[in-house]
Amino acid sequence: MKGGVAFPQSFLLTPHSSLLTPHSSMLPIAIFRHLAIEGPGFLAGFLDESNIPWQLIAIDAGHAVPQSAQGFSGLVFMGGPMSVNDDLPWIAQELALIRDAVAHDIPVLGHCLGGQLISKALGGSVAKNPIKEIGWCSVAVADNAIARNWFGAALHFDAFHWHGETFTLPQGAVHLLSSEHCANQAYAIGPHLALQCHIEMTGTMIEDWCAAGEDELSASAASPAVQTAQLIKQSIAQKLPLLHEVAVRLYTRWLAGVPR
Repeated sequence: MKGGVAFPQSFLLTPHSSLLTPHSSMLPIAIFRHLAIEGPGFLAGFLDESNIPWQLIAIDAGHAVPQSAQGFSGLVFMGGPMSVNDDLPWIAQELALIRDAVAHDIPVLGHCLGGQLISKALGGSVAKNPIKEIGWCSVAVADNAIARNWFGAALHFDAFHWHGETFTLPQGAVHLLSSEHCANQAYAIGPHLALQCHIEMTGTMIEDWCAAGEDELSASAASPAVQTAQLIKQSIAQKLPLLHEVAVRLYTRWLAGVPR
């Protein structure tokens, strides 16, 4: 266990030699955090366990957005309560950085807001989802070869959600996931992966989000896709280990495209 993250037994028992011994000259992966409680979570422990260097760029703490992606081997964008359509200076800067990374074949990974940033940067759009999704909800894996490559034999799994907006697929994107109330839950463009749902969750993060989002949960209680904080937290023991299995597969697959 590293950083309070327990790794699935399948990860610990499976050789990952290409991950465990990166080149000494490997550039770090940049992880962009937009809110203190929406950090890299499980991903941070996974990268540490895999001996992959990474650097946190905390937008919420005033860190500057790099002007170029070429100082990093990959870019990861986490979630946040803001909209990519908000007039915030760092949003335009991150959009430009994503375009720079894609132009130079530097893999990009986005979680929720991060997935929306990738979509907007590459010509897609972000707008209000028909209904808000908060809590545990099943997502279905698309029936195509690219989805099989990312998700293996899985047909569906319970992901964690906390969003009111959704993205469209940019040109060249391959649809990967959908849920009952949100058609576009994930897509890939070559080595780049954008997620609307959250796979990076830890138990502590879920507890923190439920506490911070108490008013939002109450205001959205009538939505058929919004669960109570009690139900969300009661499901952690059953659902989180399975979500971590999915996260390990996706992060391993994404890292396969990261230069070392």
